[in-house]
Amino acid sequence: METFELPHQRRLEVCISPALFPVYYQSKDCVVVVIDIFRATSAICTAFEHGVRSVIPVASLEEAHEYKQKGYIVAAERNGEIVEGFDLGNSPFSYMNPQLKGKDVVLTTTNGTKAIERAKTADKIIIGSFLNISAVVDFLNRENKNVILLCAGWKDRFNMEDTLFAGAVVSKLKENPIFTGLADSSLAALDLYESAKSDMNAYLSGSSHRRRLQKLDLEKDIDYCLQMDISDKVPTFKGNALSL
Repeated sequence: METFELPHQRRLEVCISPALFPVYYQSKDCVVVVIDIFRATSAICTAFEHGVRSVIPVASLEEAHEYKQKGYIVAAERNGEIVEGFDLGNSPFSYMNPQLKGKDVVLTTTNGTKAIERAKTADKIIIGSFLNISAVVDFLNRENKNVILLCAGWKDRFNMEDTLFAGAVVSKLKENPIFTGLADSSLAALDLYESAKSDMNAYLSGSSHRRRLQKLDLEKDIDYCLQMDISDKVPTFKGNALSL
């Protein structure tokens, strides 16, 4: 009688806040997908799609100032706005500038770069957004590792858009037999995505960060960040920087 070996099961979990990351991070043998849809990870993906050589994420403005004094191009955002004295914020459109091609850009944001900082001890950290979702899913399927979908949230609080993206990833990965035993966090994120997928823009219309960006007249950023698969690149953290 022919027998078949079952694939080794891997964990697929959604961490809805960086503050909870130590609870989910049980082994270095995992891939952490950092998610900050509005707008850091969307901006990072856009930067690489337009030829930036690397993005150096830093958690604090103090570190960002130190890099600026060394002559780096430095992007700094707090509460949705560019920090005075810096070159860029985290609008994806800022990273379409041809003058950034081949350059190293230092980035600090309210939420996204802090999430990267929390995850730095993991074996692999990659950047996820709707812009590169299929490339992210392909990467995770190839890696055959435990996966933590780390939502940057808003100042360690839950937000809708990051968990919505995590649910979209779960919806694509659940067909892989190594991920069949989905955690409750993954099932909840999947349910959110299933409710929203027909019109994510409308579903997020009342969400807190959506309202925050609308007040700053950044509606075009929101529309851009909800586009699917306009990049096939997966920025990966190596050393102290994200690169391809």
